[in-house]
Amino acid sequence: MSATTPRPQAPRGAGDAISDVPGVRVGHAHRTGGGWLTGVTVVLPPPGTVGGVDVRGGGPGTHETDALDPTTLVPTVDAVVLTGGSAFGLVSAHGAMRWCAERGRGFPVTPDPPGHVVPIVPAAAVFDLGRGGDFRALPTAEMGYEAAGAAFALGDHAPVARGCVGAGTGAAIAGAAYKGGVGTASVRLPDGPGGGVVVGALVVVNAAGAPTGLGPPAVPPGGALDPAAGRVGPGAGGAPASGAPLNTTLVVVATDAALDPAETTRTASAAHDGLARALDPVHTLADGDTVFALATQAVALPERRAERVAALVAVQAAAATVVERAVADAVRSATRTTTPAVDLPGWAG
Repeated sequence: MSATTPRPQAPRGAGDAISDVPGVRVGHAHRTGGGWLTGVTVVLPPPGTVGGVDVRGGGPGTHETDALDPTTLVPTVDAVVLTGGSAFGLVSAHGAMRWCAERGRGFPVTPDPPGHVVPIVPAAAVFDLGRGGDFRALPTAEMGYEAAGAAFALGDHAPVARGCVGAGTGAAIAGAAYKGGVGTASVRLPDGPGGGVVVGALVVVNAAGAPTGLGPPAVPPGGALDPAAGRVGPGAGGAPASGAPLNTTLVVVATDAALDPAETTRTASAAHDGLARALDPVHTLADGDTVFALATQAVALPERRAERVAALVAVQAAAATVVERAVADAVRSATRTTTPAVDLPGWAG
């Protein structure tokens, strides 16, 4: 395929959202005003979902990612938490764990009855500290509990809230010069390898880089444009005193394909290509870019080796595509946000 030939695109999912994957639900909790500008997003998959992860940013803030190694004991995931608050916000995973445990979701550690479980809830955080005006206004365990409950209450195939919600409430992009946020997208693979499989992505875009495929911003940035590079430089949008903004783009990719832990992890790796297409720069020392992958096991792939490989390639290519599109969706959906600490215009105006 030449550099000028567009990549073939699978048809978009019915809602163009990660919730097009049957059984996958998304809930948000956030706080704004009075020094707050942060939140939590929980992706709640159906029981038995296999998880994987690939961390490529140089400054990650994560929880329980080691549990997703394909060689570890438990292959399944009960929820994924994306949070603001940098490393402080990872406490929100405890709330999601409590919500899961109260409903018997988790790895069983005692026989029934009483049926005690330990939920497997990996999490990752973005840096949004101080953007609401108070560095002490941090996500809490209760916000993780609230977001998990909101995800469950929405039901299957519910629309996913986008933009300045959940973990994207305090997000910024392009050197902290513009508002970032939450975006989502999905595809249904056509006839052929992997035909009928749904692949969706949810992203929280809080990147050091700027979007690559959306054209120039609609309004002047809080920072300066570098005319030599044509990129947005750091502005007054929450960069730390050192001048080096701390950032991260978080991703959850989900599919209804029946993948094993190694295949799920490889899907997370392939999905990072979507970030590389959508943001420039990406995976820097100042980013904590992390991709989680979820495979719900609903749709069997072919057993014959050659056919299975072809199906896996199709699923993994789709993962990169939906991540790229979800990033664009997040940037378009983010609107101007002003607090005592920041004035972040939306890229699209």
